[in-house]
Amino acid sequence: MRKRKWKRIAITAGSVLVLGTVVPAFHIWWVMRPRVDATTRIMARIDIRQQIDPAGAERITAWLYRQKGVEHVLVNPKVGIAVFTYSPLQNNANVITQQFRQELAYSGAARVMPSETEMAMGCPVAATSFAYKAYKFMTHIF
Repeated sequence: MRKRKWKRIAITAGSVLVLGTVVPAFHIWWVMRPRVDATTRIMARIDIRQQIDPAGAERITAWLYRQKGVEHVLVNPKVGIAVFTYSPLQNNANVITQQFRQELAYSGAARVMPSETEMAMGCPVAATSFAYKAYKFMTHIF
């Protein structure tokens, strides 16, 4: 009788311990996981290191609009820059840039990615806000 009681207590305590660990861990993961919803749009930039005439700019614009997930395109032929927004659920800017180089024969085209310093300077309020500091603290810990 005494052995059964201790066995039941041990099983109950073990179950409570496992549930007390697994449930909060799952909840934290569920709440903190990165999410991309259907309305998320990302802006990307391609620098074209070749001369572009107005007809070439129109061809680039039309080609980018034909890519899956691309919604808005701006091409500046004077400086050789193409900027577009796209859905990350439907496409990837690196893939678009690679296909752009291959299909349109702009071998010098490259996707421009801002550095960490440039990203930090993107929003002057974010670096000084409490939420940003808490975010940085949490990402440093984990």
